[in-house]
Amino acid sequence: MKNKIFLSLAAAVFISACGFAVNSVDSKDLGLRKTSLESENVKLLDVKYSQASAGEAVLIERSFENAPPLIPHTLDGMLPIVKDNNICLSCHDQSVAKDVGATPLPKSHYFDFRKNKSTKDMISEARFNCTQCHVPQSDAKPLVGNSFKAQFKNEELKKKSNLLDVLNEGVK
Repeated sequence: MKNKIFLSLAAAVFISACGFAVNSVDSKDLGLRKTSLESENVKLLDVKYSQASAGEAVLIERSFENAPPLIPHTLDGMLPIVKDNNICLSCHDQSVAKDVGATPLPKSHYFDFRKNKSTKDMISEARFNCTQCHVPQSDAKPLVGNSFKAQFKNEELKKKSNLLDVLNEGVK
Protein backbone atom coordinates (compact mmCIF):
# COMPACT_ATOMS: atom_id res chain seq x y z
CA MET A 1 0.00 0.00 0.00
CA LYS A 2 2.83 2.40 0.89
CA ASN A 3 4.53 1.59 -2.42
CA LYS A 4 1.39 2.57 -4.37
CA ILE A 5 1.08 5.87 -2.51
CA PHE A 6 4.80 6.59 -2.98
CA LEU A 7 4.63 5.80 -6.72
CA SER A 8 1.52 7.95 -7.16
CA LEU A 9 3.16 10.85 -5.32
CA ALA A 10 6.39 10.46 -7.31
CA ALA A 11 4.45 10.40 -10.60
CA ALA A 12 2.53 13.55 -9.63
CA VAL A 13 5.77 15.40 -8.72
CA PHE A 14 7.41 14.27 -11.98
CA ILE A 15 4.44 15.36 -14.12
CA SER A 16 4.30 18.73 -12.35
CA ALA A 17 8.02 19.27 -12.89
CA CYS A 18 7.66 18.49 -16.59
CA GLY A 19 4.99 21.15 -16.89
CA PHE A 20 7.36 23.81 -15.58
CA ALA A 21 10.17 22.75 -17.90
CA VAL A 22 8.15 23.26 -21.10
CA ASN A 23 8.95 26.48 -22.91
CA SER A 24 6.06 28.02 -24.77
CA VAL A 25 6.51 29.18 -28.34
CA ASP A 26 5.38 32.66 -29.22
CA SER A 27 3.26 32.88 -32.37
CA LYS A 28 5.73 35.34 -33.92
CA ASP A 29 8.31 32.55 -33.88
CA LEU A 30 6.12 30.26 -35.96
CA GLY A 31 6.54 30.11 -39.72
CA LEU A 32 8.53 32.43 -41.92
CA ARG A 33 6.79 35.74 -41.21
CA LYS A 34 8.45 36.48 -37.86
CA THR A 35 5.52 38.68 -36.90
CA SER A 36 2.62 38.12 -34.55
CA LEU A 37 -0.05 36.10 -36.34
CA GLU A 38 -2.79 37.59 -34.14
CA SER A 39 -2.00 41.16 -35.15
CA GLU A 40 -1.45 40.52 -38.85
CA ASN A 41 -3.83 42.60 -40.94
CA VAL A 42 -5.25 40.46 -43.69
CA LYS A 43 -7.76 42.19 -45.91
CA LEU A 44 -10.02 39.99 -47.94
CA LEU A 45 -10.59 41.32 -51.40
CA ASP A 46 -14.01 42.36 -52.55
CA VAL A 47 -14.63 39.31 -54.72
CA LYS A 48 -17.76 39.04 -56.82
CA TYR A 49 -19.02 35.54 -57.47
CA SER A 50 -21.13 34.69 -60.46
CA GLN A 51 -24.81 35.45 -59.95
CA ALA A 52 -25.81 33.77 -63.22
CA SER A 53 -28.41 31.06 -63.04
CA ALA A 54 -27.45 27.50 -63.89
CA GLY A 55 -27.14 27.12 -67.65
CA GLU A 56 -26.62 30.86 -68.28
CA ALA A 57 -23.03 31.34 -67.11
CA VAL A 58 -19.83 31.52 -69.11
CA LEU A 59 -17.45 28.72 -68.12
CA ILE A 60 -13.90 29.49 -67.08
CA GLU A 61 -11.45 26.95 -68.52
CA ARG A 62 -10.02 24.32 -66.16
CA SER A 63 -6.73 25.28 -64.52
CA PHE A 64 -5.02 22.06 -65.65
CA GLU A 65 -5.90 18.65 -67.04
CA ASN A 66 -8.36 16.86 -64.74
CA ALA A 67 -8.67 19.86 -62.43
CA PRO A 68 -12.12 20.04 -60.86
CA PRO A 69 -14.13 22.50 -62.97
CA LEU A 70 -15.32 25.69 -61.32
CA ILE A 71 -19.00 26.16 -60.54
CA PRO A 72 -20.14 28.82 -63.04
CA HIS A 73 -23.53 29.58 -61.50
CA THR A 74 -24.86 30.93 -58.24
CA LEU A 75 -25.25 28.48 -55.36
CA ASP A 76 -28.16 30.38 -53.79
CA GLY A 77 -30.67 27.86 -52.47
CA MET A 78 -28.42 24.88 -53.25
CA LEU A 79 -26.52 24.62 -49.99
CA PRO A 80 -25.91 22.77 -47.79
CA ILE A 81 -25.04 19.72 -49.87
CA VAL A 82 -25.60 16.57 -47.84
CA LYS A 83 -25.55 12.91 -48.79
CA ASP A 84 -29.34 12.56 -48.89
CA ASN A 85 -30.04 15.98 -50.44
CA ASN A 86 -27.69 17.00 -53.24
CA ILE A 87 -29.39 19.38 -55.65
CA CYS A 88 -26.32 19.30 -57.96
CA LEU A 89 -27.27 15.77 -58.99
CA SER A 90 -30.65 16.95 -60.30
CA CYS A 91 -28.76 18.42 -63.30
CA HIS A 92 -25.27 16.91 -63.30
CA ASP A 93 -26.05 13.21 -62.78
CA GLN A 94 -25.09 11.28 -65.94
CA SER A 95 -28.68 10.11 -66.42
CA VAL A 96 -30.06 13.66 -66.86
CA ALA A 97 -27.15 16.00 -67.68
CA LYS A 98 -27.38 15.71 -71.46
CA ASP A 99 -31.14 16.36 -71.45
CA VAL A 100 -30.80 19.54 -69.36
CA GLY A 101 -27.62 20.80 -71.05
CA ALA A 102 -25.41 20.41 -67.97
CA THR A 103 -21.90 19.04 -67.63
CA PRO A 104 -22.26 15.37 -66.64
CA LEU A 105 -20.30 13.95 -63.73
CA PRO A 106 -17.25 12.01 -64.94
CA LYS A 107 -16.80 8.25 -64.54
CA SER A 108 -14.53 8.84 -61.52
CA HIS A 109 -17.57 10.04 -59.52
CA TYR A 110 -19.21 6.65 -60.10
CA PHE A 111 -16.27 4.65 -58.84
CA ASP A 112 -15.44 3.51 -55.28
CA PHE A 113 -11.66 3.85 -54.96
CA ARG A 114 -11.64 2.11 -51.56
CA LYS A 115 -13.25 -1.02 -52.97
CA ASN A 116 -11.71 -0.53 -56.44
CA LYS A 117 -15.01 -1.05 -58.26
CA SER A 118 -17.67 0.83 -60.16
CA THR A 119 -20.77 2.03 -58.33
CA LYS A 120 -22.66 1.70 -61.64
CA ASP A 121 -25.25 4.51 -61.86
CA MET A 122 -24.96 5.60 -58.21
CA ILE A 123 -22.57 8.38 -57.24
CA SER A 124 -19.78 7.19 -54.96
CA GLU A 125 -20.40 7.85 -51.28
CA ALA A 126 -17.07 9.68 -51.16
CA ARG A 127 -18.15 12.10 -53.91
CA PHE A 128 -21.46 13.55 -52.70
CA ASN A 129 -19.95 16.76 -51.25
CA CYS A 130 -19.41 18.69 -54.48
CA THR A 131 -18.02 21.85 -52.88
CA GLN A 132 -15.20 19.84 -51.33
CA CYS A 133 -13.45 20.06 -54.73
CA HIS A 134 -15.53 22.43 -56.85
CA VAL A 135 -15.61 26.13 -55.99
CA PRO A 136 -17.66 29.00 -57.43
CA GLN A 137 -16.17 31.09 -60.21
CA SER A 138 -15.28 34.65 -59.31
CA ASP A 139 -13.66 37.70 -60.84
CA ALA A 140 -10.76 37.55 -58.34
CA LYS A 141 -7.41 38.67 -59.63
CA PRO A 142 -4.30 36.69 -58.60
CA LEU A 143 -2.63 37.98 -55.42
CA VAL A 144 0.81 36.98 -56.71
CA GLY A 145 2.30 36.52 -60.15
CA ASN A 146 2.05 33.12 -61.77
CA SER A 147 3.66 31.93 -64.99
CA PHE A 148 2.09 28.43 -64.94
CA LYS A 149 0.74 27.37 -68.32
CA ALA A 150 -1.54 24.35 -68.38
CA GLN A 151 -0.86 21.69 -70.99
CA PHE A 152 -3.71 19.50 -72.09
CA LYS A 153 -3.26 16.28 -74.09
CA ASN A 154 -6.08 17.43 -76.35
CA GLU A 155 -8.65 20.25 -76.58
CA GLU A 156 -11.47 18.03 -75.29
CA LEU A 157 -9.77 17.69 -71.90
CA LYS A 158 -10.19 21.43 -71.27
CA LYS A 159 -13.88 20.67 -70.68
CA LYS A 160 -13.88 17.02 -69.66
CA SER A 161 -12.18 14.72 -67.15
CA ASN A 162 -10.41 11.49 -68.01
CA LEU A 163 -9.00 10.91 -64.53
CA LEU A 164 -10.24 7.34 -64.19
CA ASP A 165 -8.61 6.44 -67.51
CA VAL A 166 -5.18 7.89 -66.64
CA LEU A 167 -5.09 7.42 -62.87
CA ASN A 168 -2.39 4.73 -62.98
CA GLU A 169 -0.49 6.19 -65.92
CA GLY A 170 3.24 5.80 -65.29
CA VAL A 171 2.70 3.36 -62.40
CA LYS A 172 4.38 -0.04 -62.77
